[in-house]
Amino acid sequence: MAAKDDLGRAGEERAARYLSGRGYEILDRNWRCPQGEIDIVAVDGRRLVVAEVKTRRSDRFGHPLEAVDRRKAQRLWRLAMAWIRAHPEQARGRMLRLDAIAIVGDDPAMGALEHVEVVP
Repeated sequence: MAAKDDLGRAGEERAARYLSGRGYEILDRNWRCPQGEIDIVAVDGRRLVVAEVKTRRSDRFGHPLEAVDRRKAQRLWRLAMAWIRAHPEQARGRMLRLDAIAIVGDDPAMGALEHVEVVP
């Protein structure tokens, strides 16, 4: 399990660097509440972005974005609302957007990265 956890942490680090490099301001990482965890909370202009990061060594068992299904998106919305309630000053006046970031490769620092804005 530790190797999987390390892979996930490395993927989240790469995703945060990717978003920062594109001008996003990272507000929070691995934010937890009783309902679960948000990988990354960021600001993109006037948008508050909640990003789910999925990292896999390969797509042999399916693309990582396939794991962000309708049920997962609904859970992310609930988590985003909890984050907003906990941080009203940072969320004020911002539209909410859910994103998903997939990283595939043995080394997340070099793997293929795909960023999907507005998860349905």
